[in-house]
Amino acid sequence: MAAEEQCSAPPRWQSISLTHVEYPPGDLTGQVLAYMSLLPIAVLVGFVTLIIFKRELHTISFFGGLLMNEALNWLLKHILQEPRPSQGGHGGLTTEYGMPSSHAQFIWFFVVYFFLFLYLRMHQTNNARCVELLWRHILSVILLSVALFVSYSRVYLLYHTWSQVIYGGVAGSVIAAVWFYFTQVILTPLFPKIAAWPISEFFLVRDTSLIPNILWFEYTVTRSEARNRQRKLGTKLQ
Repeated sequence: MAAEEQCSAPPRWQSISLTHVEYPPGDLTGQVLAYMSLLPIAVLVGFVTLIIFKRELHTISFFGGLLMNEALNWLLKHILQEPRPSQGGHGGLTTEYGMPSSHAQFIWFFVVYFFLFLYLRMHQTNNARCVELLWRHILSVILLSVALFVSYSRVYLLYHTWSQVIYGGVAGSVIAAVWFYFTQVILTPLFPKIAAWPISEFFLVRDTSLIPNILWFEYTVTRSEARNRQRKLGTKLQ
């Protein structure tokens, strides 16, 4: 009876491996790279936020491509079944397979698609100012640096080998190019019809594919509407 009353050993707790990134204790570089490897999660959160507040069809398509890319990565991992580096010794991994790297495939899909969006979708008009063109190049350099750091972090932290990261980056880049082509050629002509669906109108889903610079368009429309309302309000107060 006394033996039954004794406390049994507590069960081993399971961590959420989505954010469970380990690095060597006291290694500042490893700590910074560990935070860099969490950037794909920040990208996903950003996409969900944009979809909720913007409800734009191209953004939804971009996000759908990211999800498809992740599904293909899971499929490739379970087909190839190549293990992770043996010297890693990490716990809390979603899968023991490492080929190709999901982080590398994700971030390179995002970066390559964004490159194509910047330089092909957002057409550079003849009267574009140098400043308007410069920010695209600066943003491209920043995105490229982010992709390189995230990829390197997976090798430095012993989650993947170089080959797993390289193949992941190549797979993500190829899928991004294919999905961008599919979106531009197949989906974009259908966006006006999709935006006209009753369910799209109910959820305020919109199509901005014909607007080359959506930021400038939204800024000018909002400023014009604010001035009109301010003018009407001033007239009523007189």
